[in-house]
Parts: sequence; structure tokens; C-alpha cells
Amino acid sequence: MDHICIIFVPGMNRKRALVSDAFKPKKRRNGPEKFGASDEGGEPADMKSTLENLMTLFPRKLFNDTVPPIVLKHQLYSVHSDKTLVDKEVNKLQESGELLMFQLGFDSEAFGLVFASDYKTKVLAGEEGKATQATVEKFLEKVVSSCTDLSFSKDKMLREFLFTDSEITQLVKSGVLTVRDAGSWWLSIPNSGKFTKYFIQGRKAVLGMVKKSKYNEVLRVNLEERRTTSHVKFPMKYHVHDIVGAELVESIPTTSGTLLRFADS
Repeated sequence: MDHICIIFVPGMNRKRALVSDAFKPKKRRNGPEKFGASDEGGEPADMKSTLENLMTLFPRKLFNDTVPPIVLKHQLYSVHSDKTLVDKEVNKLQESGELLMFQLGFDSEAFGLVFASDYKTKVLAGEEGKATQATVEKFLEKVVSSCTDLSFSKDKMLREFLFTDSEITQLVKSGVLTVRDAGSWWLSIPNSGKFTKYFIQGRKAVLGMVKKSKYNEVLRVNLEERRTTSHVKFPMKYHVHDIVGAELVESIPTTSGTLLRFADS
């Protein structure tokens, strides 16, 4: 079963093995294009509403509705310019048990956000009738419902959550845990390997569209309205929120709308 994972190997810098330097986040130079709730004027942003709006762009059918809608945290930065506020509101949603965060395997700074209810629904549906079902249900109840950690040590799993070695093996097999290093595991999303593949593929393709445009720039509205190619499985708007939020393009206000310019290293 494929799922999102990241493994840190001592002495080797492979955190960005699947993403070239050209796709690393850049320092923000311009404000984001507003979408959904606003944080202008010092008003608290409705981050849950923004997340819900962004998740409507997630292509459920592409994964046969087996993967919960995933939004990357930096996509919120394309909507709300105040990163500190975004992080604060996301933490509140995590602490309330409404939102889960996952370390995504292609970049150490890429964090996936999934509503806890969606995660549990998809995980339980995938476990129905399997030998690992009871152990996974225990994990969802004892760990996912009460803990905001992105990873878990063997000592914590054994002593605090009272899982056996055998049960931990079952959780890895089911895809809700994936190996981080010897003696620790990341919380993970079952069946999400295809998401990572399509996401990286689409990001590169959409950035390529910007780079191939005259002067390496294109109006945001024109890019969002382009037809997707065989390399772009997600809606264009999903990828635009990604490249803007990750600062892979500069957002420049013009009289014709926001201009996106490829951000050189």
C-alpha cells in the first residue's frame, strides 16, 4: 500500500530529493491574491472557511475517493498574507482536534492538512473487514483523537499509548504510520503515494507554463483558466495556490490583475 512518507538518513541531505532547487520556496516579495476570508485590517482570519474552500479544489475522483482532501499549509499563504496568523489559526484547529497535519515526503517544509473527520472516515472505510481493523480503530481513538504530534517514538507508542510491537507493525502495514527512522514513525495518509506523484508532476508542469510565457510571466487569471495537460491532474487553481504560497512565483499587482512572474533563485 502506497502512502506519504519521509525518511531521514544521517549524513545524507535528501530532504528535497524529488524537488529541484528551482522549486524551493522563495522569500516573499509581494502579497497574495485574496481568496475566501480576509485577514486585512487586523481582523482574525476564518482559516477553517479558507481550508474548506481550498479543499473543494481537491480532485476526489482522481483517487477513487479513497484519499481525504489534502491542502498544503503554504497554500493558505496564497490567501492570507500574514504567515504568523495562518500558523496560529492552524495550530488552534489542530489543538481542537478538527485538523491533522502531516509531514509530506518530498520537502521538509511541506505540510499536508486534512480535516480529522475526513481522515478517520477514509481510513476506516479502507480498513473494513481487514485483520488490522481493530488495531487501526484503537489508534484513531487513542492517538489521532488526542494528539497533535506529527511523529511518534517507540517508547511513546509502547508506554503512553500502550500499543504492542505487533500492533505497531499492523499500523505501518495499514498506512497510518510510516517509518521515520529506527524507533520512530510519522503519522501518514494511506493510499497517498499517488497524490505525491501527481502533485510534484503538476507543480513542475505549471511552473513550466509560467517560464515558457513571454518574459517568464503570466496573468494569474489566464493561468487559472488554461486547460490542464496530461501532466496536470489537479485543477489549475490548486496548483496556482501552491506556487504562489510556496513563493515559487512573484505576485505583482497590475491594472489587468495579478501578474505571476517566475521567481529566479
